[in-house]
Amino acid sequence: MANGTPGSPGEPRTSVKAPLIFSAVLAIIAAVVTLVVSSGGTSHAPRYDLAAIAFGVAFIVTLVVAAMLSMSHKENAEHLGRGSGINLSSAHRQAKDRGGNGAAGDDGGPAGG
Repeated sequence: MANGTPGSPGEPRTSVKAPLIFSAVLAIIAAVVTLVVSSGGTSHAPRYDLAAIAFGVAFIVTLVVAAMLSMSHKENAEHLGRGSGINLSSAHRQAKDRGGNGAAGDDGGPAGG
């Protein structure tokens, strides 16, 4: 039996509902476009078979892409936000800029005159 407790605060919640709805909407759009375009005018019968194929292909491809994108999401390691230079986090950089000594170059420009 699955644990019914919600995720801890601060962690992103992953759900299957959003990718399924997104895939279904795109698949419906693909099916409608295929149905309209493949009929070739009002004198011909609508091609429901091609619309069903377009729906299935669009649904599966969109769902696989959404699943791959959600699996590739990974939080940065904590040690990457520490350090100096390029590894300095933006919060520390802003605090450092605000607490500057007022010398030339505090505006982000070159320090030389």
